[in-house]
Amino acid sequence: MKGSLAAMLVATREFVNKHPDHQGSIAYLITSDEEGPFINGTTRVIDTLEARNEKIDWCIVGEPSSTNEVGDIVKNGRRGSLTGDLVVKGIQGHVAYPHLAKNPVHSAMAALDELAKSHWDNGNDFFPPTSFQISNIHAGTGAGNVIPGELHVCFNFRFSTEVTDQILIERVTAILDAHELEYEIKWTFNGQPFLTDTGALLEAAQGAIKAVKGSPTVLSTAGGTSDGRFIAPTGAQVIELGPVNATIHKIDECVKMSDLEQLADMYFGILERLLAK
Repeated sequence: MKGSLAAMLVATREFVNKHPDHQGSIAYLITSDEEGPFINGTTRVIDTLEARNEKIDWCIVGEPSSTNEVGDIVKNGRRGSLTGDLVVKGIQGHVAYPHLAKNPVHSAMAALDELAKSHWDNGNDFFPPTSFQISNIHAGTGAGNVIPGELHVCFNFRFSTEVTDQILIERVTAILDAHELEYEIKWTFNGQPFLTDTGALLEAAQGAIKAVKGSPTVLSTAGGTSDGRFIAPTGAQVIELGPVNATIHKIDECVKMSDLEQLADMYFGILERLLAK
């Protein structure tokens, strides 16, 4: 992301020097909480712009979108994300006296199995089918002879435009209720799916990448979420174009200098196609 920002700054400097009377305006939004509570970053800026009735026409997110070489993939959309924190209630007791207890792990097994095996949708031309994944599960006191009183399960949906967060919530609730579980669940909505399937920004990016690389790019909506999910609902065209993502979140995360140079050329080409007179 920092490499993308550097490439954007270099591209903008060169573009403004070459086209001092360019059309429109160029702005940068730099935030640090997109993988956290997303309170004081992009969402706050979007709220402010919306209150001013000030619209973003085109947005390039510098997420590391590329797979093998810079520019081979452009993300033109992202799946939605919905997280559920489930607590299944039981009755704690001694394992030697199970008739005096109620094991929430046993109670929840069939429901969790059904959730894991459920078919949520078929996806479409732009999005893969919706996926359900359990990311954390925990129960017990640490002792081997105690039946736990609660089971904690955290799971996540990455969903396509074929369903909504409300549909998923209703289906999960119906499955849990059908298994007669005593439970509490907290939902965290992380963002709706978005898609930029046509428009000037996408055409400019495809043209600029081909001019730099000599080969076309591939459009994809795979991967996680980005702050594009907060900008696209305002009506903006949004794409993600950035460095190769092979080492993201790893020790010694790195980017090739030559990739950043090519990325700057791509950003420059996009600016020329969109804003040069």
